[in-house]
Order: sequence, then structure tokens, then C-alpha cells
Amino acid sequence: EEKLMESGGGSVQTGGSLRLSCTASGFTFDDHDMGWFRQGTGNKCELVAFISGSGGTTSSDTAAVRGRFTASRDDAANTVYLQMDRLTPEDTSVYICAAAPTDYYADFEWRYCSVSSATWGQGTQVTVSA
Repeated sequence: EEKLMESGGGSVQTGGSLRLSCTASGFTFDDHDMGWFRQGTGNKCELVAFISGSGGTTSSDTAAVRGRFTASRDDAANTVYLQMDRLTPEDTSVYICAAAPTDYYADFEWRYCSVSSATWGQGTQVTVSA
């Protein structure tokens, strides 16, 4: 069974940092693209970071997090990370990771959260106080 388990969420003050982890099991991790999502304004799904199966491509198309959030992966540990810096109250949300076979979805499908067949984690809560 394919599983993803997020950890590292919690409460932090404005300006602080958190590093989320997402550990995979039940599938070959290093040939999967990974994405980090959150629920944005109005519960809209936002892709906050993406990292390809090779690790060669990382991106964050959400302007609100560009330059502050970075994805990385450790294939030996079957884990993808989300480093979040200079956090603001607007970053408060549930953060969820997802996995799909490399190139199964196009970039725009990740960007618009159209990856319904991906494997999804349960999410981890991040709360940023003023």
C-alpha cells in the first residue's frame, strides 16, 4: 500500500521557520515527483512546492511563498522536505504532500492541483501567530 506521512508541523511566531517532512512507503520513491500543497484563501488548493523525481527540478508557483519555501528530497530516506522561512500568519494552513510517478502529470496539472490520482498524505497543521 502506498503511503505518505507528514510531520514537522506546529506553531511558530511570525518570522520563524519550520521544516516539514513527508516520508513515503509502499512504492519506489526515487521515480516519483513530489508536491507540497496547502489550503489557501477560501480553501483554494495551492501548490507551494514541487520537486521532480530526479530532484533536478524544483519550483514554487505560488507567488506568496516564492523565495521563502524550498523543497528538497533524500531518496535514501524516502523523504521529501519543505523548508519554510520568514513565515507569516497567512501561511497558517494544513500542508499536505502528494506523490505521482515521474512525468505522469504535466506541470500545469500540479499547479492547478489536478493530481487526483496521486498518493496523498494526511497533512500536518502549521500555525503562525502574529
